[in-house]
Amino acid sequence: MMARVAILPRDRMIVALDVPDGDTARRLIAATCAEVTIYKLGLELFLSGDFFALLDELHSAGKQVFADLKLFDVPNTVAAAVRQLVRRNVAFVTVHGNQAMMASAAEAAAGSATRVLAVTVLTSLDQGDLDDLGFRCDLAALVLSRARRALAAGCAGVVSSGLEVAALRHEIGDRLIAVCPGIRPLINDEATGRDDQKRTVDVAQALDNGADYLVIGRPITRAADPAAAAAEIQRQIAQALAKR
Repeated sequence: MMARVAILPRDRMIVALDVPDGDTARRLIAATCAEVTIYKLGLELFLSGDFFALLDELHSAGKQVFADLKLFDVPNTVAAAVRQLVRRNVAFVTVHGNQAMMASAAEAAAGSATRVLAVTVLTSLDQGDLDDLGFRCDLAALVLSRARRALAAGCAGVVSSGLEVAALRHEIGDRLIAVCPGIRPLINDEATGRDDQKRTVDVAQALDNGADYLVIGRPITRAADPAAAAAEIQRQIAQALAKR
């Protein structure tokens, strides 16, 4: 497992480029690059065919890339996919599988700068959704169980709602990076569109609970002024950290 390092306040925000094509992503990058050091590229852009071109362009611009592909396959295939992403120098990659998948991913990334993040429970799910899926357990308990398994597998961190991070910190301390999606900042902008996130927190609550990185998409990418929205969120992050 990679040792944790200090995180600069302005490096804590990850902008999720969950958009349909490279041109849309490039416009958002151009608008926000003064405020953003890490961008998340996910499944939608991967299937657009623009994923690797954008990855290379972001690296050339001095940015880091979070490859949010939620790898789920037999362990050998997951390991092979992680090795490909290690060669592309991604900062983070997500795995959404069992113990063997997580362990194979962590082993494939060992000795590199790529950090494997285990997905705990998607922030678009609530307790009713888990019941529908046949998970007969408490949602918070499932997050902690997944985090313990990620730690045992050698993962660098987990993806978790900010609601569960406080319990995660109490259980395993600072031994895992906590990357939190579902952040809904307190900004005066209604142009975020339909929202499928169910377990959300604001910037200050996530950081107070122990989040390391905040993944923010719609509040920036669908804002009337993405640059202003990104700057305001950076201000909120700095303000929340200054109070700790």
